[in-house]
Amino acid sequence: MELGLAGRRALVTGAGKGIGRSTVQALCAAGVRVVAVSRTQADLDSLVGECPGVEPVCVDLADWEATERALSSVGPVDLLVNNAAVALLQPFLEITKEACDRSFDVNLRAVIQVSQIVARSMIARGVPGAIVNVSSQSSQRALTNHSVYSSTKGALDMLTKVMALELGPHKIRVNAVNPTVVMTPMGKAYWSDPHKAKVILDRIPLGRFAEVENVVDAILFLLSDRSGMTTGSALPVEGGFLAT
Repeated sequence: MELGLAGRRALVTGAGKGIGRSTVQALCAAGVRVVAVSRTQADLDSLVGECPGVEPVCVDLADWEATERALSSVGPVDLLVNNAAVALLQPFLEITKEACDRSFDVNLRAVIQVSQIVARSMIARGVPGAIVNVSSQSSQRALTNHSVYSSTKGALDMLTKVMALELGPHKIRVNAVNPTVVMTPMGKAYWSDPHKAKVILDRIPLGRFAEVENVVDAILFLLSDRSGMTTGSALPVEGGFLAT
């Protein structure tokens, strides 16, 4: 399926690793000019080496003022992928203030701020746009030690709906993707223990975790005009986990 993304300009957060990095690579392959945002300069350097033409921006999105400075001059953006996130997993009775603050700053507040910057520019230019927020299956199902992370993703799902409601009149679509465990290098390392993995796999009808391309394909579809009548949705990419 031809998605017709060539010639557009996208901004991707959390672009240094995992889903974000693969999304940048896929967008570049589709002819999209990409602004890649990461807090790790080395990751951006290697990404630019792989995808010449990528515009790197190094900033910690938990820092509101630094983010404002870093993104104030990125120029016109047609597509936005809010992928940056942290997963600080703690038992409920051991949750720290630091974990709460960091998680909500990156997983929710930064999405609001970056989306504001991009959407205001779209509206000022009078152009349509598409935003995809990377959420999680844990926004809708309880998982041990995920109190804070799941709370941020549940809030992100609702933020997606309200953004879609308010930005729709400006022809800006906003959707979320909600993956299960994804086999990024970090995902493989964390879920390599078969006993730990079995807890989740036993609840997935397809019996496997997601590959990165499964999530990237969903993101690109939601960015494209092929999903032109879809907004405010949370698209599961979880092998049926949420159906059980």
